[in-house]
Amino acid sequence: MNKLYIEGNKKLNGNVLISGSKNAALPILFMTILTKEKIEISNIPKLTDISIAIKILRSLGIKIVNKNKTLYIDPSVINISCPSYNLTNKIRASIWMLSPLLTRFGKAKIFFPGGCKIGCRPINLHLKGLIELGAKIVENENYIIASIQKPLQGKYIYMEKVSVGATITIMSAAILARGLTIIDNAAKEPEIIDVAKFLNTLGANITGSGSNKIYIKGVLKLHGGFHKIIPDRIETGTFLIAAAISQGLITCYNTEPKHLTNVLKKLSETGAKIQTGKDWIKLDMKEKKPKSVNISTSPYPGFPTDMQSQFTLLNSISSGKSVIIENIFENRFSYVTELIKMGAKIEIKNNYIICKGIPKLYAKNLFSTDLRGSATLILAGCIAKGITVVNNIHHFKRGYESFLKKLNKLGANIQYINNNFSIF
Repeated sequence: MNKLYIEGNKKLNGNVLISGSKNAALPILFMTILTKEKIEISNIPKLTDISIAIKILRSLGIKIVNKNKTLYIDPSVINISCPSYNLTNKIRASIWMLSPLLTRFGKAKIFFPGGCKIGCRPINLHLKGLIELGAKIVENENYIIASIQKPLQGKYIYMEKVSVGATITIMSAAILARGLTIIDNAAKEPEIIDVAKFLNTLGANITGSGSNKIYIKGVLKLHGGFHKIIPDRIETGTFLIAAAISQGLITCYNTEPKHLTNVLKKLSETGAKIQTGKDWIKLDMKEKKPKSVNISTSPYPGFPTDMQSQFTLLNSISSGKSVIIENIFENRFSYVTELIKMGAKIEIKNNYIICKGIPKLYAKNLFSTDLRGSATLILAGCIAKGITVVNNIHHFKRGYESFLKKLNKLGANIQYINNNFSIF
């Protein structure tokens, strides 16, 4: 069962409970390698990528008990410094094991990570940061070997390009290094702040997370502790888009409005009525046709690349013309050809697209190629005329917990179908 049957012409209304952030939970899970004491982490989302990360950690010897989205982790016994290729090649996040394993064992070997094919995502900044701190790196065709002869030494490191992944790698390496490390031009994402908060809970000395300059004063060891994962801002944005495209009303609970400032600003420009509270956001687009908005993706606090495809869908059925510029990944428009099949008037020009809104999309047989694109095509099926089939649906399970269940509760009609069944 790897296809979805989606009945269109639906208005999506109601309440949705937002899950924990995938992009915060994954690095935090791998950071547990750095301590030998017990850790408790709550608000863990139930996702394919999280499941793989847990399998990787268990394969290293770490004991993990999962109860009601809370993980009880005992990392006291780790006897392997080279994780399995069959697991590491499935998720991009596996690169975050390199630094903790290197710090704990003085050596580490990991195979090149996997993940969505949304463009070039080099790991050179990760490796360069480790080298500057004193690691020796050897790259092979399929794997990386890192080693140190003495403890890592704190340094001033200027990031030539803002990178969430590399900021986390360098930060995790610096917490047990000797002296002070300064990461300049660091990523500012809420997920960076959450990782730093978690590490500080374990005894790290990190200040400045969320700004462009992070200071890490090395400590001798880390202990155990408790941490709650922040809400997933991209899941929140995706459900707000669901309300906007269907002329519905949706309230997202267990979320953090301040993490979506730019997304909410753009949604307001479409004509949506937005209300926020301490941990909730309501979007009302009832009986309104949205207006097109221009988008240009950039590192946080700019407009997130992970919301680019959802806004393209919104613009495709909005009034007016719009331009969406993708500045982060060069191959993130693969979903556009599928929207065009549904009738969308979109033209791709290098790293930007021009979109002219139309009244209605029409159901087609669609193929998804990445996480955010698959979620976008599922939402498109919910509002299109007719019955849409979406293939390659494993992608959305990597980043959206109970996505279909939540959408169906809001008024969608989405079902799994067998490979040999066709409605066309």
